Amino acid sequence: MKVVITGSSGMVGTALTEKLRAQGDEVVSYVRKMHPGKTGQYLWNPEAGTIDSAGLSGASAVVNLAGENIAAKRWTPEQKEKIRTSRVEGTTLLSHTIAGLPAKPEVLVSASAIGFYGDRGDEMLTENSAPGSGFLAEVCKEWEQSTKAAEASGVRIVRARLGVVLSKNGGALQKMLPIFQLGGGGIIGSGKQYMSWVTLDDVVNALIFAIKTKSVTGPINIVAPNSVRNSEFTDALGHALHRPAVLPLPAFAAKIIMGEMADELLLSSARVEPLALEGNKFGFEYPNLAGALLHTLGKSA
Repeated sequence: MKVVITGSSGMVGTALTEKLRAQGDEVVSYVRKMHPGKTGQYLWNPEAGTIDSAGLSGASAVVNLAGENIAAKRWTPEQKEKIRTSRVEGTTLLSHTIAGLPAKPEVLVSASAIGFYGDRGDEMLTENSAPGSGFLAEVCKEWEQSTKAAEASGVRIVRARLGVVLSKNGGALQKMLPIFQLGGGGIIGSGKQYMSWVTLDDVVNALIFAIKTKSVTGPINIVAPNSVRNSEFTDALGHALHRPAVLPLPAFAAKIIMGEMADELLLSSARVEPLALEGNKFGFEYPNLAGALLHTLGKSA
């Protein structure tokens, strides 16, 4: 099977590429700049609206993961626009290109995020829940709508709403580890906000499952089935590292440090269920946080 990936150099894209190739699948990538010595690369430039459509020839599936890192910089107006356009313009270009192909891939799996739901307190959220409000919710809604051209052309669309991905090599956990390892970890804000997390392994497995399972269509929440409050997460991480987790980060301090980003990434609450995946009999390897953290950190129980 030939799989085309955008964003293949990111945390999820790298892991997905490795697993697909280990399974014997052909993987090609869309990149902005060719990397010497690497094969299976095709150029695209979403801002300029250019893409080498030859990369899509003979593809069975396309996985769209490209987008500016939302936590890379403080959210200035310029950075927020970069976050939005990197997702919307790239997905729109890819979607329209797929729609115009004489022989189309069977499926487009396009990333989104549980930021779609906004800050919802203790409300249980499924793929059937209404979108929320806020910057990330607006970005996710526009991002998901950008797949419409491919969908209208008959391609099966899967909108993968990713939760907090656990990896020691990237994402939120990587940034938390040095603080917790020094004994400086603790709850953020009230600690009552829900965190819907998932291991990187289960993200990769879920994406491959979505590619291969024809009954999977529309939005899917890629989160473990047991979301936790921030206070539970910090306790579990401290326990996994054998470090105390007693130094809180007050909400006002988080906002001083991170600005608007703190409200949407650290202090908002999203209690999300993977209803679509479970309904299609997908099995999580790491459904519980304690085991997931030990696996991710490479530690024994």
